[in-house]
Amino acid sequence: MLKAIEGLVRTMNRDSVGMRECFLLIPLLLAAASAQSTAPKQQPPVSYSSANQLNQLLTQLEQVSQSTQVDLAGTRIDRWKTDSNTKRQTQANVESVERNLKTALPEIIGQMRNSPENLAASFKLYRNLDALYDVLSSVVEAAGAFGSKDEFQALDNDFNTIESARRSLAERMQGLAESKETELVQLRTQVRNAQPVVAAPPKKVIVDDTEPIKRPPAKKKAPAKSVPKPSNTAPATGTSPATGTSPPKPQSPSQ
Repeated sequence: MLKAIEGLVRTMNRDSVGMRECFLLIPLLLAAASAQSTAPKQQPPVSYSSANQLNQLLTQLEQVSQSTQVDLAGTRIDRWKTDSNTKRQTQANVESVERNLKTALPEIIGQMRNSPENLAASFKLYRNLDALYDVLSSVVEAAGAFGSKDEFQALDNDFNTIESARRSLAERMQGLAESKETELVQLRTQVRNAQPVVAAPPKKVIVDDTEPIKRPPAKKKAPAKSVPKPSNTAPATGTSPATGTSPPKPQSPSQ
């Protein structure tokens, strides 16, 4: 999927015409890549040493589970020389351990066999063994104080075996967590190195053709000079053109 995105980027760099189509396809490719990453993937094969170690541990737990159930069933708490409250509390603890060994523990062991490298299943098994350790320790302590020697010895052996399995599981979980952390760091480095450098799209220059073209202002014409017109006024009647005086009036004859 990353190679497909890199191919689109190279196409965008070569051809600016299809740049817009390439940008539209990139989100679709990223969504497909995300869907593939969330899909369940086949786990890598488990190393022989790790698988052998886990099989030995699970076989040990199955064996100690059977022996503990037999030893708990043979413990006669009703014959202990102690008060009724202690007997009742110890019997409740025995029943709790038996339910765990019959139902919870076999189910978790099956999950571990199906997914040997699953940290969540490993931690679930460790928590279950830790709970068994706490409850069974009180039963063993009560058996040592009020039960027979054989009852105490049998339960104490079971208790020590469960404790040993719990320590082995804790060590395996630590190694598995360190291995997963190393793989995670490597994957982060690969993803960071595989990320393509997307070139920034070229800047677009928008030209507005609707804007009117500005024309330079017209130059003002100089006003035309006025030429005085010649006077066409005729001289007044009775004036001499030469002297500009009126001619003498004729005298009338004397009467």
